[in-house]
Amino acid sequence: MGKIAFVFPGQGAQAVGMGKDAFESCEASRAIFEQADEALGFKLSGIIFEGPDEELKKTYNTQPALLTTSVALYEAFRSAGVSPDYVAGHSLGEYSALVIAGALSFEDAVRTVRARGEFMEQAVPNGQGAMAAVLGAERDALTRLCADISGTAGVVEPANMNCPGQIVVSGSKEGVQAFVERGKEAGAKRVIPLEVSGPFHSSLMKPASEKLSAELGKADIKPAQIPVVANVSARPVTDPAQIRELLVEQVYSPVLWEDSVSWLIAEGVDTFVEIGSGTVLAGLIKKIDKSVKTVSINSVEAIEQFIAANAEAKA
Repeated sequence: MGKIAFVFPGQGAQAVGMGKDAFESCEASRAIFEQADEALGFKLSGIIFEGPDEELKKTYNTQPALLTTSVALYEAFRSAGVSPDYVAGHSLGEYSALVIAGALSFEDAVRTVRARGEFMEQAVPNGQGAMAAVLGAERDALTRLCADISGTAGVVEPANMNCPGQIVVSGSKEGVQAFVERGKEAGAKRVIPLEVSGPFHSSLMKPASEKLSAELGKADIKPAQIPVVANVSARPVTDPAQIRELLVEQVYSPVLWEDSVSWLIAEGVDTFVEIGSGTVLAGLIKKIDKSVKTVSINSVEAIEQFIAANAEAKA
C-alpha cells in the first residue's frame, strides 16, 4: 500500500457557490464557514455562496474564501476515515495544508490570508504588475530568458513551476509583455497573459512579505503533526520557526509545485487527494506522473463517491 498526500488548491480555483453543499449537509463544515465570518467580522460565506464573481475574485476575498472552502470540505471528508502521510498546498493552499497538519488554527489562518491578500494587492499598484502562463518551454531556457529581459525591459521571473511544460512567469507589466513577445526564444509554444491583480511570487512582492512577517508574528504556529511539503523548498517542514520563515519567503519566491509532487512520489506517495474547489491540482499532478492516482474532493457528492468506491475495494 502506497502513501497518501492531501493537497490543497490556490488562487484561480475559486467559483461562486463552492462548498455550499458541505455547508448545508455537514455540521462540522458549517461551523468552519461560521468561524470564518466571525474571525473576519463580515459575511465571507455570503460572498462565497452568492458572489458576485467580481467580489470573490478580489485577492483579499479569494484567499480566505478558498482556505475556508478547503477546510470545510476536509471536515466533511473526515468521515471517510483516511489520514494523509503528507500534506501540501499550491501557494495560498499551503495555509490549508498547515491547518490540516495542526500547525495553524483555522481562525489564525483565515485572518492571516485575508491580510496576505490585502498586502499582495497593495505591494504593486494595479496595472503595474502582470503574470503569464508559459506552455512548452524548458525550465533552464525560461530562467535564462527571464534574466535577459529583466536586465533590459523590466523584471520578469519564474513564479510557478507547475508541471512539465507549464511554468508561470511574473513581474512588471513591461517585463511580462517582453516575455510574451520573446517566449519562443525559450522554446515556448504559447505564452498566455493571466487575469491577475498583481505580480505574485516575484521579487516585486517583497513589500508584502515584510508586512506578512509582522502578521505571522501574531499567529500561534505549532509543530506540524503531519509533514507539510513547502512551496519554497519542495521539502517537508514541521518546525514552527521554519514554517513562519518559509511562509514569508513564499510570497516572493517561485512555487515549486512540480518539484514538491516529484519529491512526494519519490517518497512513496501514489495517491493524491485534492481537497477544495475545482480539479486544477489533479490535472497538474497527472502531467507530472500519469501513474499516480488522483482524487478531487470538491463536493459532498465527490466524498460520497469516494467512500462508496473505498467500501467496494475493501469488500
